[in-house]
Amino acid sequence: MAIAPDETELRELEANSATGLLDKYDTETADESLWQQDCATAMSDEAQLSEQQKRLAAGPNYPVMGWLIFLHAGALAAPFFFSWEAFAVCMFLYWLAGSIGVCMGYHRLLTHGSFKVHKPMRWLLAFIGGLSGEGCALEWVANHRKHHAHSDHDGDPHSPRDGGLWSHMWWLGWSVSCSGEYEAHINRWAPDLARDRVMRWIGYMFLPSHIVSGLVLLAVGQWIGGPYMAASMLVWGLFVRLVIVLHITWFVNSWSHMWGYRTYETTDDSRNNWLIGLLAFGEGWHNNHHAYPRMAAQGHKWWELDLTYTAIRVMKWTGLAWDVVDYKKISDRNK
Repeated sequence: MAIAPDETELRELEANSATGLLDKYDTETADESLWQQDCATAMSDEAQLSEQQKRLAAGPNYPVMGWLIFLHAGALAAPFFFSWEAFAVCMFLYWLAGSIGVCMGYHRLLTHGSFKVHKPMRWLLAFIGGLSGEGCALEWVANHRKHHAHSDHDGDPHSPRDGGLWSHMWWLGWSVSCSGEYEAHINRWAPDLARDRVMRWIGYMFLPSHIVSGLVLLAVGQWIGGPYMAASMLVWGLFVRLVIVLHITWFVNSWSHMWGYRTYETTDDSRNNWLIGLLAFGEGWHNNHHAYPRMAAQGHKWWELDLTYTAIRVMKWTGLAWDVVDYKKISDRNK
């Protein structure tokens, strides 16, 4: 088993990655360095209570619970409104929202800065990520950066050490909903996104964008096949697709910290899980990711398929992305 880099080496990686710190210092990158240092260690000294205790003490987050119940209830209609056309749309949107939106946009670009893009592309990827149903980019990124800072220790928002169901989805229903605490959370863990007015506007459009996408699916279905096809497109293109994307992302948080093999010795319980690796477009090679969080490639062996990294390479080839972190150490960058 390979040994993951120690804290000193991780800090070097964080400080010399694709966020632009090697090129020049400005206000944004200087502030970003705060969370980069936090993400370089598995546990910080700010955590006194477990995240589970804090969230349970804050009480239920009824809007989130209602949203998730609504989506799952809508997906129950799937057997009654099946069509191959709607299934194809479901699979395409599953890839678009899951791989391009969440894996590439929310995770590897916005959370870890694994590559660079122009701001319009950054905003587009954030918008597509919102179509996953997993909330706005600001909260998603803040939660995930905190997860890396406290992974499987006190302060981790979703560690299986607090229970498999908790790490999979139950933690979402107990998020702190107080606006003051929410803003403090965002400013602490995602200051770069918090200052971006367009990114905040995209966050406000989270629910309206799903309403509009549902109406578009209804209209397309009605146009190509009448009322039954309209219902089929809505159920499979929206409800079923969102439930699939949500649970596969949640499996990364739960299964990939419980079952699988470990290539690197890390301070958390991260595992490489081949099933989640395939279903989550490369995100299931989770032990690799926790060992080298800034790497754009999460599959480190030839057979660890990472379709999201393939898409990043295509973007680099077309000039849409650059400064891709495709190396483990700074010394490997030019090899």
